[in-house]
Amino acid sequence: MNRILSIVLLLGASISLHAQVDSLATDTLVEEEDFSMYDNVDFADPGVKRFCTSKVLDLSPAKFITIGYDYQARHQLNSGAYNASILNTTINYPGQSTAIKSSGGPRFNANIPVISRNNIIIQLGANYLQNDYTLVNPVDRNPAQNPILYPPMQQTIEESTLRSMGFSATVFKPLNERQFLILQASQDWNGDYNFGDFQDMHMPTFSAAGIFGWKPSDRKMIGFGATRNYRAGELNYIPVFLLNWTAPSRKWGVEILAPARGHYRRTFSSRSLLLIGYELEGNSYVLSKPSVFQESESTFVLRRSELRFRAVYERSIKSFIWLSWQVGYRYNYSYNVDELADGQDFFRGFFGEQPFAIENDLTNSFYTMFTINLVSP
Repeated sequence: MNRILSIVLLLGASISLHAQVDSLATDTLVEEEDFSMYDNVDFADPGVKRFCTSKVLDLSPAKFITIGYDYQARHQLNSGAYNASILNTTINYPGQSTAIKSSGGPRFNANIPVISRNNIIIQLGANYLQNDYTLVNPVDRNPAQNPILYPPMQQTIEESTLRSMGFSATVFKPLNERQFLILQASQDWNGDYNFGDFQDMHMPTFSAAGIFGWKPSDRKMIGFGATRNYRAGELNYIPVFLLNWTAPSRKWGVEILAPARGHYRRTFSSRSLLLIGYELEGNSYVLSKPSVFQESESTFVLRRSELRFRAVYERSIKSFIWLSWQVGYRYNYSYNVDELADGQDFFRGFFGEQPFAIENDLTNSFYTMFTINLVSP
């Protein structure tokens, strides 16, 4: 950098000198400068370490702030039976089918860079989403009715809102011009709580991921790693595959972070694009509102997870403000309830045989979601 600055100053001095001489309007001859003296000057210090960036050409824009609303069309909850032996009673809670007219709610997400240098990027994030259920024929319960016979899952979706709120941190650490690390951690509080009656703070879900990758060009980034998360509804440890790639024509590409999401990208212009693919969404929700769960010494958690097959159209409406509209089909992966006798979560994985307290079937539905986003330059 010092050498480049020296060149600029010398050239500037030379131009200034010639201008001053011409302004004298004399017959004095000025000897022409010998530029051969700069033959050995380099344009950059070869000892300076270079780092790869986190950007890939034509990748869908990184969203700093997102505000939106999610809407799911009509579907049905088929709730399984539950034996309340833990309450020292022989009453069985029967299974029941409930028609849901619609469900959904507002969503908010933020990822703000707090450190952004060529050798490290650190982002801090916050997220919130809620899911309300509107029933086709809500149960009209009255004091003369025995509430204990009302299945707890139906009571949950009729009288409660499922909420998720959390915080996250993401680190992009380039190691050199081609290799990088991505580290991510998040903590969420999920349940049927209200803000005036918040759930116990000892039941958050903690997720983390680590990826080691390569960036061979400005059009490609690939990586492998592992994650601990609740996207399948319950605690799981799974491998991760990252691929962001843009075709040489720059008209299409792929954006994959499997198994969480994967999309084909069609770029129409620098201001609009289309994504077609899927996303796996889910978490573990503490249930506390139904009376049967309140009276129990155990903790009950809803293992909620869904696959969203979708098409997403994104377009810039002004500068860094983008609109996003997605339509698709929500496929229910899990909506079962676990009973934690000691209040501590456990690992079932894909091959565990621990029985669920209540096995439910949430039927699939079409959905749509609109968001407005403030994106990265």
